[in-house]
Amino acid sequence: MIYLKSDQEIDLIKASAQVLGKAHAEVAKRIRPGLTTRELDKVAEEYIRDNGGIPSFKGYNNFPAALCISVNETVVHGIPGRYELKEGDIVSIDCGVKLNGYHSDSAYTYPVGEISQDIRNLLIRTKQSLYLGIEKASEGGRIGDIGHAVQSYVEKFGYSVVRELVGHGVGKSLHESPEVPNYGKRGQGAKLKEGMVIAIEPMINLGKKNIVQERDGWTIRTTDRKPSAHYEHTVAIRKGQAEILTTFQYIEEATANTSLMIEVNEATIA
Repeated sequence: MIYLKSDQEIDLIKASAQVLGKAHAEVAKRIRPGLTTRELDKVAEEYIRDNGGIPSFKGYNNFPAALCISVNETVVHGIPGRYELKEGDIVSIDCGVKLNGYHSDSAYTYPVGEISQDIRNLLIRTKQSLYLGIEKASEGGRIGDIGHAVQSYVEKFGYSVVRELVGHGVGKSLHESPEVPNYGKRGQGAKLKEGMVIAIEPMINLGKKNIVQERDGWTIRTTDRKPSAHYEHTVAIRKGQAEILTTFQYIEEATANTSLMIEVNEATIA
């Protein structure tokens, strides 16, 4: 069942997304070598709760934290712990917030200190693929249009798209129908209708697409142990261009003129 949201419900999701975006920024301000992933998780949870929200992930199917923190070859669902960030790492922060009964969901991948140009390009192009997917998320299109836009762009650079993990609907539940793969064929899949709210979240690997789940039952990593990047926005389907409900504005203000800043511009679409 795909639930179409009213304008009022979309506004509630957008309010949730404001808290989410600012929680992301609080985490971004603190990313540096030597900081543990558990410390970042504490920052996010305190900010969300202090601003009236509930961390969507904590307790979801018994997940133990507010953030999924995935370092280097970890694709998604990394559990915060004692790991200390190191110079040259990349770290993906995925977070959800429930506010006034509605969820929002977004993710962002950061470099820690100086990273190689190859890995920085992976981050830039994965972020760009998110916006290319969003461009195809309009009423009358199909879910496959979104995945095709992501896949066709990143594969030009020799990257691979994770198949087993996909985007999803968002609303009163954190995960709703439809599934939103990051691969596909144009004109296929569920029809996009005004009022649908979906999370589009490219998970792109520098190496092969294959993944494995670790023994903790959550952590997903690449089998070849090459890095993976992850960016995500929650968007509402409209008759014209999709409305992006989550925001990277606060992240980008917090990381401006630092090595954490991952800029996307016209030149990256090549």
